[in-house]
Amino acid sequence: MPRAERERQMMDAAVRVFGERGYRAASMDEIAELAGVSKPLVYLYLNSKEELFTVCIRREAQALIAAVRAGVRPDVAADRQLWDGLTAFFTHTAERPDGWAVLHSQARSGGDPFVAEVGTMREEIVAFVTSLIAEAAREAHQEPGPAEREVAGLATALVGAAEALAGWANTDPSVSAKEAATTMMNFAWSGLGNLMDGRRWSVR
Repeated sequence: MPRAERERQMMDAAVRVFGERGYRAASMDEIAELAGVSKPLVYLYLNSKEELFTVCIRREAQALIAAVRAGVRPDVAADRQLWDGLTAFFTHTAERPDGWAVLHSQARSGGDPFVAEVGTMREEIVAFVTSLIAEAAREAHQEPGPAEREVAGLATALVGAAEALAGWANTDPSVSAKEAATTMMNFAWSGLGNLMDGRRWSVR
């Protein structure tokens, strides 16, 4: 078997085991057995359990980011771009629940190096959503538009809400990706739309 295919097979097994058991409870023996290889072979390809988990985080993070970016069409309105991105996000996390578990929960409980890996992914997604919100403000021709700091805060809040919703949706198979995306749009876009139109909430 070619090395790349063997590595993919081991990574698939590792993501499944780490996703179900977490970093500390997962064993290299179980990963090797699920992959259909010997434990020494796993160590030959990847030197340690820590390295294997790190590579799993990076692979799943890259796949998620790629899926979201691929789902967004630049030639449609900003709200449709956000809808497409959310649909791609929820579709991906539903199709790869073990990978999402690795990113959303297991990595965060595994220790600082793993948290930092997930943080890098999250920063990239927040930056992408920030650009979508900024584009929505430009489309609205609002002068002055929301401040850069405010846009970044809105993007961070939106990403956090989407992550939480994906965690909930993955516990209920009856929740489709489109339903989850619609929930997020109803939660977020009404407020964002008002903001783009210059209608702001304030304390009275």
